Amino acid sequence: MNDNGLPAPPAPPSDVLPLDQYAERAYLSYAMSVVRARALPQVEDGLKPVQRRILYAMNEMRLSTAARHVKSARVVGDVIGKYHPHGDSSVYDAMVRVAQDFSLRYPLIDGQGNFGSRDGDSAAAMRYTECRLTPIAELLLAEIDRGTVDFIPNYDGAFEEPQLLPARLPFVLLNGASGIAVGMATEIPPHNLREVAATVSYLIRNPDATLDDILPLLPGPDFPGGGQLISPPAAIRDAYTGGRGSLRLRARWHIEELARGQWRVIVDQLPHGVSTSQVLAEIETLTNPQPRSGKKEVGQEQKNLKQLVLGVLDTVRDESSDKAPVRIVLEPRSSRQSRDEFMAVLLAHTSLETSVSVNLTMIGRDGRPQQKGLLPILAEWIDFRYHTVQRRSRFRLDEVERRIHILDGRMIAFLRIEEVIRVIRESDEPKPALIHAFGLSEIQAEDILEIRLRQLARLEGFRIEKELAELREERDGLRRLLDDRSAQTRLILKEIDADTKKYGDARRTLIEPVAPAAPAEISVPDEPVTVIVSKNGWARARQGHGIDPTTIAYKAGDFAFAVIETRSTWPLILLDTHGRAYTIKASDLPGGRGDGVPVSTLIDFQDGGKFAHVLAAEPESLWLFANSGGYGFICALTDATGRQRAGKAFMTLEGTETVLSPARVFGQWIAAASSAGRMLVFPQAEMKVQAGGRGVIVMALDDDERLAAVAVPADDAPLAVEGIGRGNKAVTLTLTPGQREKLRHRRARRGSPLTPKIKPERMG
Repeated sequence: MNDNGLPAPPAPPSDVLPLDQYAERAYLSYAMSVVRARALPQVEDGLKPVQRRILYAMNEMRLSTAARHVKSARVVGDVIGKYHPHGDSSVYDAMVRVAQDFSLRYPLIDGQGNFGSRDGDSAAAMRYTECRLTPIAELLLAEIDRGTVDFIPNYDGAFEEPQLLPARLPFVLLNGASGIAVGMATEIPPHNLREVAATVSYLIRNPDATLDDILPLLPGPDFPGGGQLISPPAAIRDAYTGGRGSLRLRARWHIEELARGQWRVIVDQLPHGVSTSQVLAEIETLTNPQPRSGKKEVGQEQKNLKQLVLGVLDTVRDESSDKAPVRIVLEPRSSRQSRDEFMAVLLAHTSLETSVSVNLTMIGRDGRPQQKGLLPILAEWIDFRYHTVQRRSRFRLDEVERRIHILDGRMIAFLRIEEVIRVIRESDEPKPALIHAFGLSEIQAEDILEIRLRQLARLEGFRIEKELAELREERDGLRRLLDDRSAQTRLILKEIDADTKKYGDARRTLIEPVAPAAPAEISVPDEPVTVIVSKNGWARARQGHGIDPTTIAYKAGDFAFAVIETRSTWPLILLDTHGRAYTIKASDLPGGRGDGVPVSTLIDFQDGGKFAHVLAAEPESLWLFANSGGYGFICALTDATGRQRAGKAFMTLEGTETVLSPARVFGQWIAAASSAGRMLVFPQAEMKVQAGGRGVIVMALDDDERLAAVAVPADDAPLAVEGIGRGNKAVTLTLTPGQREKLRHRRARRGSPLTPKIKPERMG
């Protein structure tokens, strides 16, 4: 009963959960399933579950390198039916990737038929292709039946599958991995087998080695398609230290000299993940641009890029073949142009130079997904290798001891053959009788009863003695190995050296840092220009300064917003109503006496932002940026510039705040006026200098008040305050330096009323 005397409601069943808790548990379970069973590789063998199941199924089907190829569909069916209860396409796609020599540095499957191409062509259907294991797959599977790894039941308990494969080398670095899980991703680049093996051997001999000690042995990734790694050593080191970074890759090419001083460029290696068709498509887009989505015509930036590329490039051809997997022919417009400038243009605007991300996220020895540095990865694999060798040795020791035990029983039977035969003939239960008569074990007695009489001939006795001697010697060696860590070390190093000699190859990716090249652009002469921006957002430029504003024509219903005298090499900055900054090159603006182009064709306004303010000056000039909420900061104009059409987040606004007109910093005193007719003048040194954001309080405001305008006039110049006076008439109040002294105070104060009374709107 409750306090009101009514029956208490029944308690919820124990298996009922609130919806939010159920959703949280279900999502967490799903996330961990994706992380562990699908997306991330293991540090021990470098494989994801589907790849491991494919290789194990092929090994069970005896599809070694000496076997005949079999239909891929047969392997896929075996994998699905026994180990991986998912769609056949997911299994076949994983098999195809493991077989592609342009995707994996060391392919594990030898594919016969169409397994796709580096240009993005998909593989033929599984009923057409055939497969078997490659020789290097032996490094993953050779010890699978030697007790080296644990086996677990498959999805329905009918079969068993290995939790890991006993990798003899760290394949997580050799072939790398790529995958997206829930809340995490992995992007492990491939490496060269010889370099990885040398690094592992060095770490085994020197467990306390640092990253700087091993970087000369493992200087960086080695991609299957070659290319050139141009990142500085510091960038590679940072990526290996924390397990995350970005590396720059560049295509490799050579110059073919032709007759009469002509020449052409032959690209024969591309960055990892870049295809020939992709490069050709990018060049086609540059030379034959199409209007962007939502636009009616090609933008000025696209026109400039077209002019730039066509100014240096005459012809591009794809001459790739089975003998030359990559051969892109680039012919210049003129043989007299600079070869370096020719390639600089193409490198800057195509995927001939690109970035490759590094994210060394994997499942560690403890079963937890984690982003790891290079040293922890190698240390965990070395620990796994010691563990594998120990398990393999114990397994073999058990085999040897069982065989010795059986041969000891056979030797007893051989030496006392007449007694053994008599006991067997006279006994109703020969097995217990043999055990009792000769002190045998059940295993020995069973073996004696199973052997044929021919195995008890005199010659067989010599064979037994010889095999026993060999097995006892092997047993003693295995016991010494298991008891001696240094002996295990010598064995592991010997095996690594043997595997390196058998499967190692030369590095394909050249590591040669280059200084970052200046972006290839159209050369713009430094000359005076006047930028004209209308209220409706149409922009144009005219050469020279001193243009009479009355001679500037606008579209019907439009009028001047800003007429700015600047230079062709200075940036033009647009601010939108959200405080985002966009950069336009004055050279991108059309000239002449036309109406210009909408600024929306030159930039992409974000989140519904609209054109608010425009300014242009030398990049190092200082400006005061403020908002109607009373906050602001000072920064150089270059801090507002950016390369993206989508602009950059620059000013932080809250609620209904608006962006005030930026003020050029000329003097040592800042003037701020509020909508209530108050003004505050304070030292410029009290204002915070920062590259963007919200800034600090400029002027204290009442709840219904806003900051109306800011200015930083020269110390000896008058300040004009434009606003609304009595009778809602537009008035201009001019304050001399002496008059401004009465309004001086500290920053973030309320200021003093202006006389005569005026509601300021702008200052300058």
